[in-house]
Amino acid sequence: MNLLLNEEQQQLRAAVRGFLAAHSRPREGYSPEVYARLNGELGLSGLIVPEEYGGAGAGYAELAVVMEETGAALLPGPFLATVFATVALTRIGDKELLTRLAEGRVVTVAEGELSGDGASVSGELAQVLGGMEAETIVVRAGAAMYAVELTGPGVSRSPLETLDLTRGQARIVLDAAPARELGPARAALGIGDRLAVVLAAEQLGVMRAALDAIVAYAKIRAAFGRLVGSFQAVKHKLAEMHCKVEQAESIVRYAAWAADEAPGELPMAAALAQAYVGRACYEVAADHLLLHGGIGFTWEHDAHLYVKRAKADEVLLGPPREHRARIAELLEL
Repeated sequence: MNLLLNEEQQQLRAAVRGFLAAHSRPREGYSPEVYARLNGELGLSGLIVPEEYGGAGAGYAELAVVMEETGAALLPGPFLATVFATVALTRIGDKELLTRLAEGRVVTVAEGELSGDGASVSGELAQVLGGMEAETIVVRAGAAMYAVELTGPGVSRSPLETLDLTRGQARIVLDAAPARELGPARAALGIGDRLAVVLAAEQLGVMRAALDAIVAYAKIRAAFGRLVGSFQAVKHKLAEMHCKVEQAESIVRYAAWAADEAPGELPMAAALAQAYVGRACYEVAADHLLLHGGIGFTWEHDAHLYVKRAKADEVLLGPPREHRARIAELLEL
């Protein structure tokens, strides 16, 4: 097992980091133009889509590298939602939607109490990630998975006010909306573990960016005639934050490796990733805001954006206590 990034993965990280530094603007919100370039020039939407469907056929180790960078840049818009949909569809194996994903189309996936008759789907989806931007949604109704075109009849959607200002959600109501059956719901087994790995990689990026920002600030901000980074209390807090980031990186790299190479180890690795990384991400982001002092509490500073992304991510797949309970179950405790 080698959890270090190889040369190609390092080059991928550099390319994504450079693009996002030049074009991603969290405060400006979702930009279809930036999203199109992200997928067109870098091919990120098709990263784990099999080559026969027009994708790159990469693994979760590569996807984790990308998600870390999009998290660090607080990339606004539906990218995470589309990645979640890609994870689901690679398990289901639907050629049409996978091809569309590789082309950069926006697709999302959601859970809800829905009913389907093979040709249509009805029900309400209370919170759909990227629900306003997506063209298509993948849902489970009964024992089957369906694809519903969100621009078609029988669909109404309304934006929700969200904690994370950089990433929208929507309430979607389906009223006998035309749907295409993708296959049995059992084909999607194991999706949750892979989604946990993807989200943990994004959380790692948020942590790293928050730590880098406060370390840089501590080197230039002076108080009482000294740089704040020279105070022992600040040094200790930065050291604690650094340790959390290092531990999170090891956990994320292991979980991504398990998703690619050791599916038997994936359930435990995925649960560990969300049990630890989710809470650690919020703690690092919150400490980074506090250590910025008064400026960190202002609307004009980006610190609150990192805290809000961290908190929204922490509970996106269920709070850490649920993942800790799953670890206990897997250990038969």
